[in-house]
Amino acid sequence: MLIKRKSIEKEESLRPASKPAAKPAARKPKFAPVTLSELDGVRYLHFGTEWVQGAMRIRKPDWPELEYAQQMNAWMLWNDAPAHIAQLGLGTGALTKFCYKFFPQAKVTAVELNPSVISICYSMFKLPENDGRLDVVEMDAMDYVTNPDNHGTLDALQVDLYDATARGPVLDTPEFYQACAACLNDNGIMTINLFGDHPSYAKNLKAMKFAFPQVVSLPEVHDGNVVAIAFKTRRTIDVEALAERAAQIVADTRLPAKSWLKGLKAALA
Repeated sequence: MLIKRKSIEKEESLRPASKPAAKPAARKPKFAPVTLSELDGVRYLHFGTEWVQGAMRIRKPDWPELEYAQQMNAWMLWNDAPAHIAQLGLGTGALTKFCYKFFPQAKVTAVELNPSVISICYSMFKLPENDGRLDVVEMDAMDYVTNPDNHGTLDALQVDLYDATARGPVLDTPEFYQACAACLNDNGIMTINLFGDHPSYAKNLKAMKFAFPQVVSLPEVHDGNVVAIAFKTRRTIDVEALAERAAQIVADTRLPAKSWLKGLKAALA
């Protein structure tokens, strides 16, 4: 997960030098310490605070343990054969590992700025090594989504960008969400983890609605997490018609897809 509000690299590139003849020294991002805890067979990731940044059930390393992380896969209701999935913010690698395992035909990309998070995912959260399908890259999420080479390439984009204080996504501007939309193909879908009981929720929702023609929020789950679903192209959401697909998701993955439909129905009522 990113721990800075704006792209440090972009800010530094725009900062005027105090002496025209001298190049300003590059400023390295400052990261909160990566810490761990364990309880009842579940290992948790923290950034030096009590806030949970991700979790893994030790006996089920590829399973997204937290309910909101399960909901981040709600795009599966509309796409059962993605070619390219990306995550912004690695966390414990829960989304990355799940997609890598359950979509063997798909390319899976994870973008994470903090090298310590990447290292701890390999050593403590059983993240597979990069191969022909999996690509975990150390970079700024803003740089990834603004890179024209990534535009139009994604079927699904999962965004979970929080810092140590968990006050809200660290990238939250209309420009950021426009760039996210640009990375999706015409049928692409973005899911994002928000805080429903925090002022950042309304700000992010407004920015998303500026960038996407259609945004729907699922009901709030534990600790205020709200997963929003943003569609690159507006579509009719027929909850009843999605029931068969939801049942198949449950059968194939055990994800609680039927509860997603209930949430959609409530949101659209």
